[in-house]
Amino acid sequence: MPTSARSARDTVRDRLRDWELPGETCCDAVLLASELTTNAVLHTGSGHVLCGLTLTGDERRLRIELHDECSTPVRPPEHLAGPGEESGRGLLLVRQLADSWGCARSTWAEGKVVWAELTAHP
Repeated sequence: MPTSARSARDTVRDRLRDWELPGETCCDAVLLASELTTNAVLHTGSGHVLCGLTLTGDERRLRIELHDECSTPVRPPEHLAGPGEESGRGLLLVRQLADSWGCARSTWAEGKVVWAELTAHP
């Protein structure tokens, strides 16, 4: 799992630098991609995950997608992680950082896609 999350972070960071997006947007997007990848690897049992990035034509909206092989929908946690818990904050971070996020059936995998969208800050 550490390799998957690290690979997602590095790939997203490199792509967003190529697109010359602002630093704050890049930092948020890298964290979102890392959290979505970690959740997919830890909680879905998927052998493969696919991370996708889309930048709108006006370069104001960035969409991050994580496709996995599990069809079970993702829902916000029912309780917040306590201070002593080592996990359980991933979707809370996604909710706080993303302008919007959700889950749908994947067109790339036999499972689902969890997506998050950000507004590119100038």
